[in-house]
Amino acid sequence: QVQLVESGGGLVQPGGSLRLSCAASGSGFSIIVMGWYRQAPGKERELVATITNGGSTNYADSVKGRFTISRDNAKNTVYLQMNSLKLEDTAVYYCNIIVVTTTLGDYWGQGTQVTVSS
Repeated sequence: QVQLVESGGGLVQPGGSLRLSCAASGSGFSIIVMGWYRQAPGKERELVATITNGGSTNYADSVKGRFTISRDNAKNTVYLQMNSLKLEDTAVYYCNIIVVTTTLGDYWGQGTQVTVSS
């Protein structure tokens, strides 16, 4: 069983920055992919960024050049550095980790609110 704990959300002005963290705890698993998704009110959850255990990254077009995903394998933690935040970045951000235990599975964090407002 895997538990994810997210932190770092908050209120920020347009053009500001936030750094989200997601730490995985438990045993008997190996992480394959770590990623961030977001969901705005009335909209479908969408992919923001992913990073593989080999370090390959992928970003949604809307955040390219502004957001950076990174990881610390020793701490089982994934980060999302968000710069030049826009009003449309306002959403609940969810951490997602795909793991191998006895089979493939994925786990979601509880979500952290990011609000961009002037």
